[in-house]
Amino acid sequence: MTTTALFDRALATAPGGVHSPVRAFRSVGGTPVFFQSAAGARLTDVDGRSYIDFCLSFGPLILGHRDPEVARAVHAAVDDGWSFGACEPYSLALAEWILARVPWVERLRFVSSGTEAVMSVLRVARAATGRSIVLKFEGCYHGHADGLLVRAGSGLAGRTAASSEGVPPGTLAHTVVAPLDDEAAFDAAVEAAGADLAAVILEAAPANYGLLPPRREWLAHVAARTRKAGALLVVDEVITGFRTGVTGASGAFDLRPDLVSYGKIIGGGFPVGAYGGRADLLTRVAPEGPVYQAGTLSANPVGMRAGLATLEAMTSRDGWTTLERRTAAFAGELGRRLSAIDPSLTVTTHASIFWIHERPTSGDIRRPDRIPADNATWFARFFHAALDRGIYLPPSSYEVCFLSLAHDEATLAEAINRLVEAAEVART
Repeated sequence: MTTTALFDRALATAPGGVHSPVRAFRSVGGTPVFFQSAAGARLTDVDGRSYIDFCLSFGPLILGHRDPEVARAVHAAVDDGWSFGACEPYSLALAEWILARVPWVERLRFVSSGTEAVMSVLRVARAATGRSIVLKFEGCYHGHADGLLVRAGSGLAGRTAASSEGVPPGTLAHTVVAPLDDEAAFDAAVEAAGADLAAVILEAAPANYGLLPPRREWLAHVAARTRKAGALLVVDEVITGFRTGVTGASGAFDLRPDLVSYGKIIGGGFPVGAYGGRADLLTRVAPEGPVYQAGTLSANPVGMRAGLATLEAMTSRDGWTTLERRTAAFAGELGRRLSAIDPSLTVTTHASIFWIHERPTSGDIRRPDRIPADNATWFARFFHAALDRGIYLPPSSYEVCFLSLAHDEATLAEAINRLVEAAEVART
């Protein structure tokens, strides 16, 4: 059955025909592609077409699709039993691997999604401080919990507005929003929160509103000012954790968070989340402490074994070094060739994450309001031109792209040629 026929059926079964909004192609137009299989760096759709995949399930597949080592771990897990609802050794092995390598993670709790991890870690922060307000940054995404579906409002520093219907007005009182890359505005937002500020949460390398590389000086200021206010520093590493290195973006930018949230790579492509941090904070979580959090499928053994196999494979193959080098070379060559077609085009990178976009007339893009106004319009043309040439990019101008170890040099050279052709078409 064709993609078009499947989407017609899907529209009668799910909101917008999808189970996560970006899959609907609303940002780029057209009909979503239905995929039926994948291997290495490539996806195959239900019509038999092959695509070089730079979405990689939005980041988790750092080894590529169906990596043999991970596949063996998954098959063994399914043979042994895919859900126990009880204690098992697999989550213990993965937790010990992480705790041995990430200095600021002294205790860890597995959950089933990044949203759940962030919800839980902020509950811990509020309990530990006895305060209720969380400060987040415009352009950082932390899942779809009510208290985080907020954006900056007008008027007073820190004032917020809901970014989704269905968020109770009272919820907004417990979240303050500040702009990225602005020390003075951040200080004003901290002052607005006052003595009730429990935590500041951020993506150390924001990658949910394009890729917005931060200044180290700004990050250092945020960390110092947060601690001066008696609040906890929470770093959301759902995207960057174990993708930008073992210690993630926190390590890359010399941060030492009090609490951290993880997802994606630690499940090897299976649904997973985790939160961790200082032992004195995590011991507040039930059953050891009074902060309640539970999950029927938390620490699912298939995801735990897939995640550990992924991390061990990345270590044995020197994966992070290889990926960073490969991404820099790929993005450098692609950026040079795109800019020869159109000087407004560029490629921004952080480790093995990259973002193809229009550049502003001056300066760098470190916050959403610096993204050129017509970037989304250009990207929609570029996306479909790339899709027509067998390249699958995330279907939104605000989503970033990823490399995996399966993207070898020959595949990347092929991809550069196709993306350059797509940029030529998108220019017309």
